[in-house]
Amino acid sequence: MTGGLLVVGDVVTDVVARHGPTLLHGTDTAARIRTRAGGAGANVACWAVRSGCHDVRLVARVGADSADWHRDRLRRAGVRDLLAVDDEAPTGTVVALVDPSAERTFLTDSGAVLRLSPEDWSPAMLDGIAHLHLSGYLLFATTSRATALLALREAGRRNIPVSIDPASAGFLTELGFDRFLALTEGADLLLPNADEARLLTGLPEPADAAAKLSLLVRQVVVTLGEGGALLATAGMVTARVPAGAVPAAVDSTGAGDAFTGGFLAARLAGADDTSAVAAGCRAGAEAVTTVGGRPPLPGHRP
Repeated sequence: MTGGLLVVGDVVTDVVARHGPTLLHGTDTAARIRTRAGGAGANVACWAVRSGCHDVRLVARVGADSADWHRDRLRRAGVRDLLAVDDEAPTGTVVALVDPSAERTFLTDSGAVLRLSPEDWSPAMLDGIAHLHLSGYLLFATTSRATALLALREAGRRNIPVSIDPASAGFLTELGFDRFLALTEGADLLLPNADEARLLTGLPEPADAAAKLSLLVRQVVVTLGEGGALLATAGMVTARVPAGAVPAAVDSTGAGDAFTGGFLAARLAGADDTSAVAAGCRAGAEAVTTVGGRPPLPGHRP
């Protein structure tokens, strides 16, 4: 397959706080705190480059407060940025509370993310593109939803395959499961984690949920964390792939985004489904060994 990857999604500033087993209410809790560039869409783009895709572009909206900083990090990662700059709202910020098991809990201020508007989109952004990936975060607000759906429709008109990541179990619940599935009609690939797949189907087993979702979307890949990932097509689970080996997990922030970036890069390089899932698992395993949601940049300090 020839052509690049276009990600329409989000850029945020991550504040990652790795703390001990107990958060002490009303007083101090010692933590190791780092500021990182993040955002599900931006993370996917960076991991796709890391996984061998040489033409990766990102459409997102950032605040003027940190636009230059984010552009610099995307360009150093090899991503071509198509960022809209917001003079009124700041760049989105996420505080990631990471416990000793590397599990994370997010506090999210969407900022400029959900202000991505149809005026920020142009059909020409799809020129030379072989795959469009949409971050599901954009579907959680009226303005960004309209922009995501414009991109989805234009990709369909050009017969460009589209993948969507549901992005957040919490926000998915607020939007409504049936509404989310209706909005994603026309997508070729859905990439939920196990919790999101359960929510979208009401089924307790991820494999059953994946099979059910694959009757609505041509292909579904469900990530299972330490359990690897499974792929379903036409109502059947067609592949199960174990997780990559992880020597020492420090932060699971962005692990699902890394999987998506690795998976899509492999698909664009011509890999078969099982090999692409395995590539995604390898990227996800690498992601949990670093702080933040993106691969380290040259000169990065942990």
